[in-house]
Amino acid sequence: MARPKMLKLPEVLEEIEMSRAAFYRMRARGMAPKLIKLPNGQLRCRRADLDAWWSWMEDAAA
Repeated sequence: MARPKMLKLPEVLEEIEMSRAAFYRMRARGMAPKLIKLPNGQLRCRRADLDAWWSWMEDAAA
């Protein structure tokens, strides 16, 4: 079984066209895509979680 695609935070920020500061404000409000913190402190986002977040945002805007 293949491992799910994991995106680095800069890749997520580029895709959603958002600054790091704005992303962290959104994260503090519980509205950001789900992130995984690695043992080395880096953050990753599963492609499936980001796609689910996009769908949630589209539904919320409708």
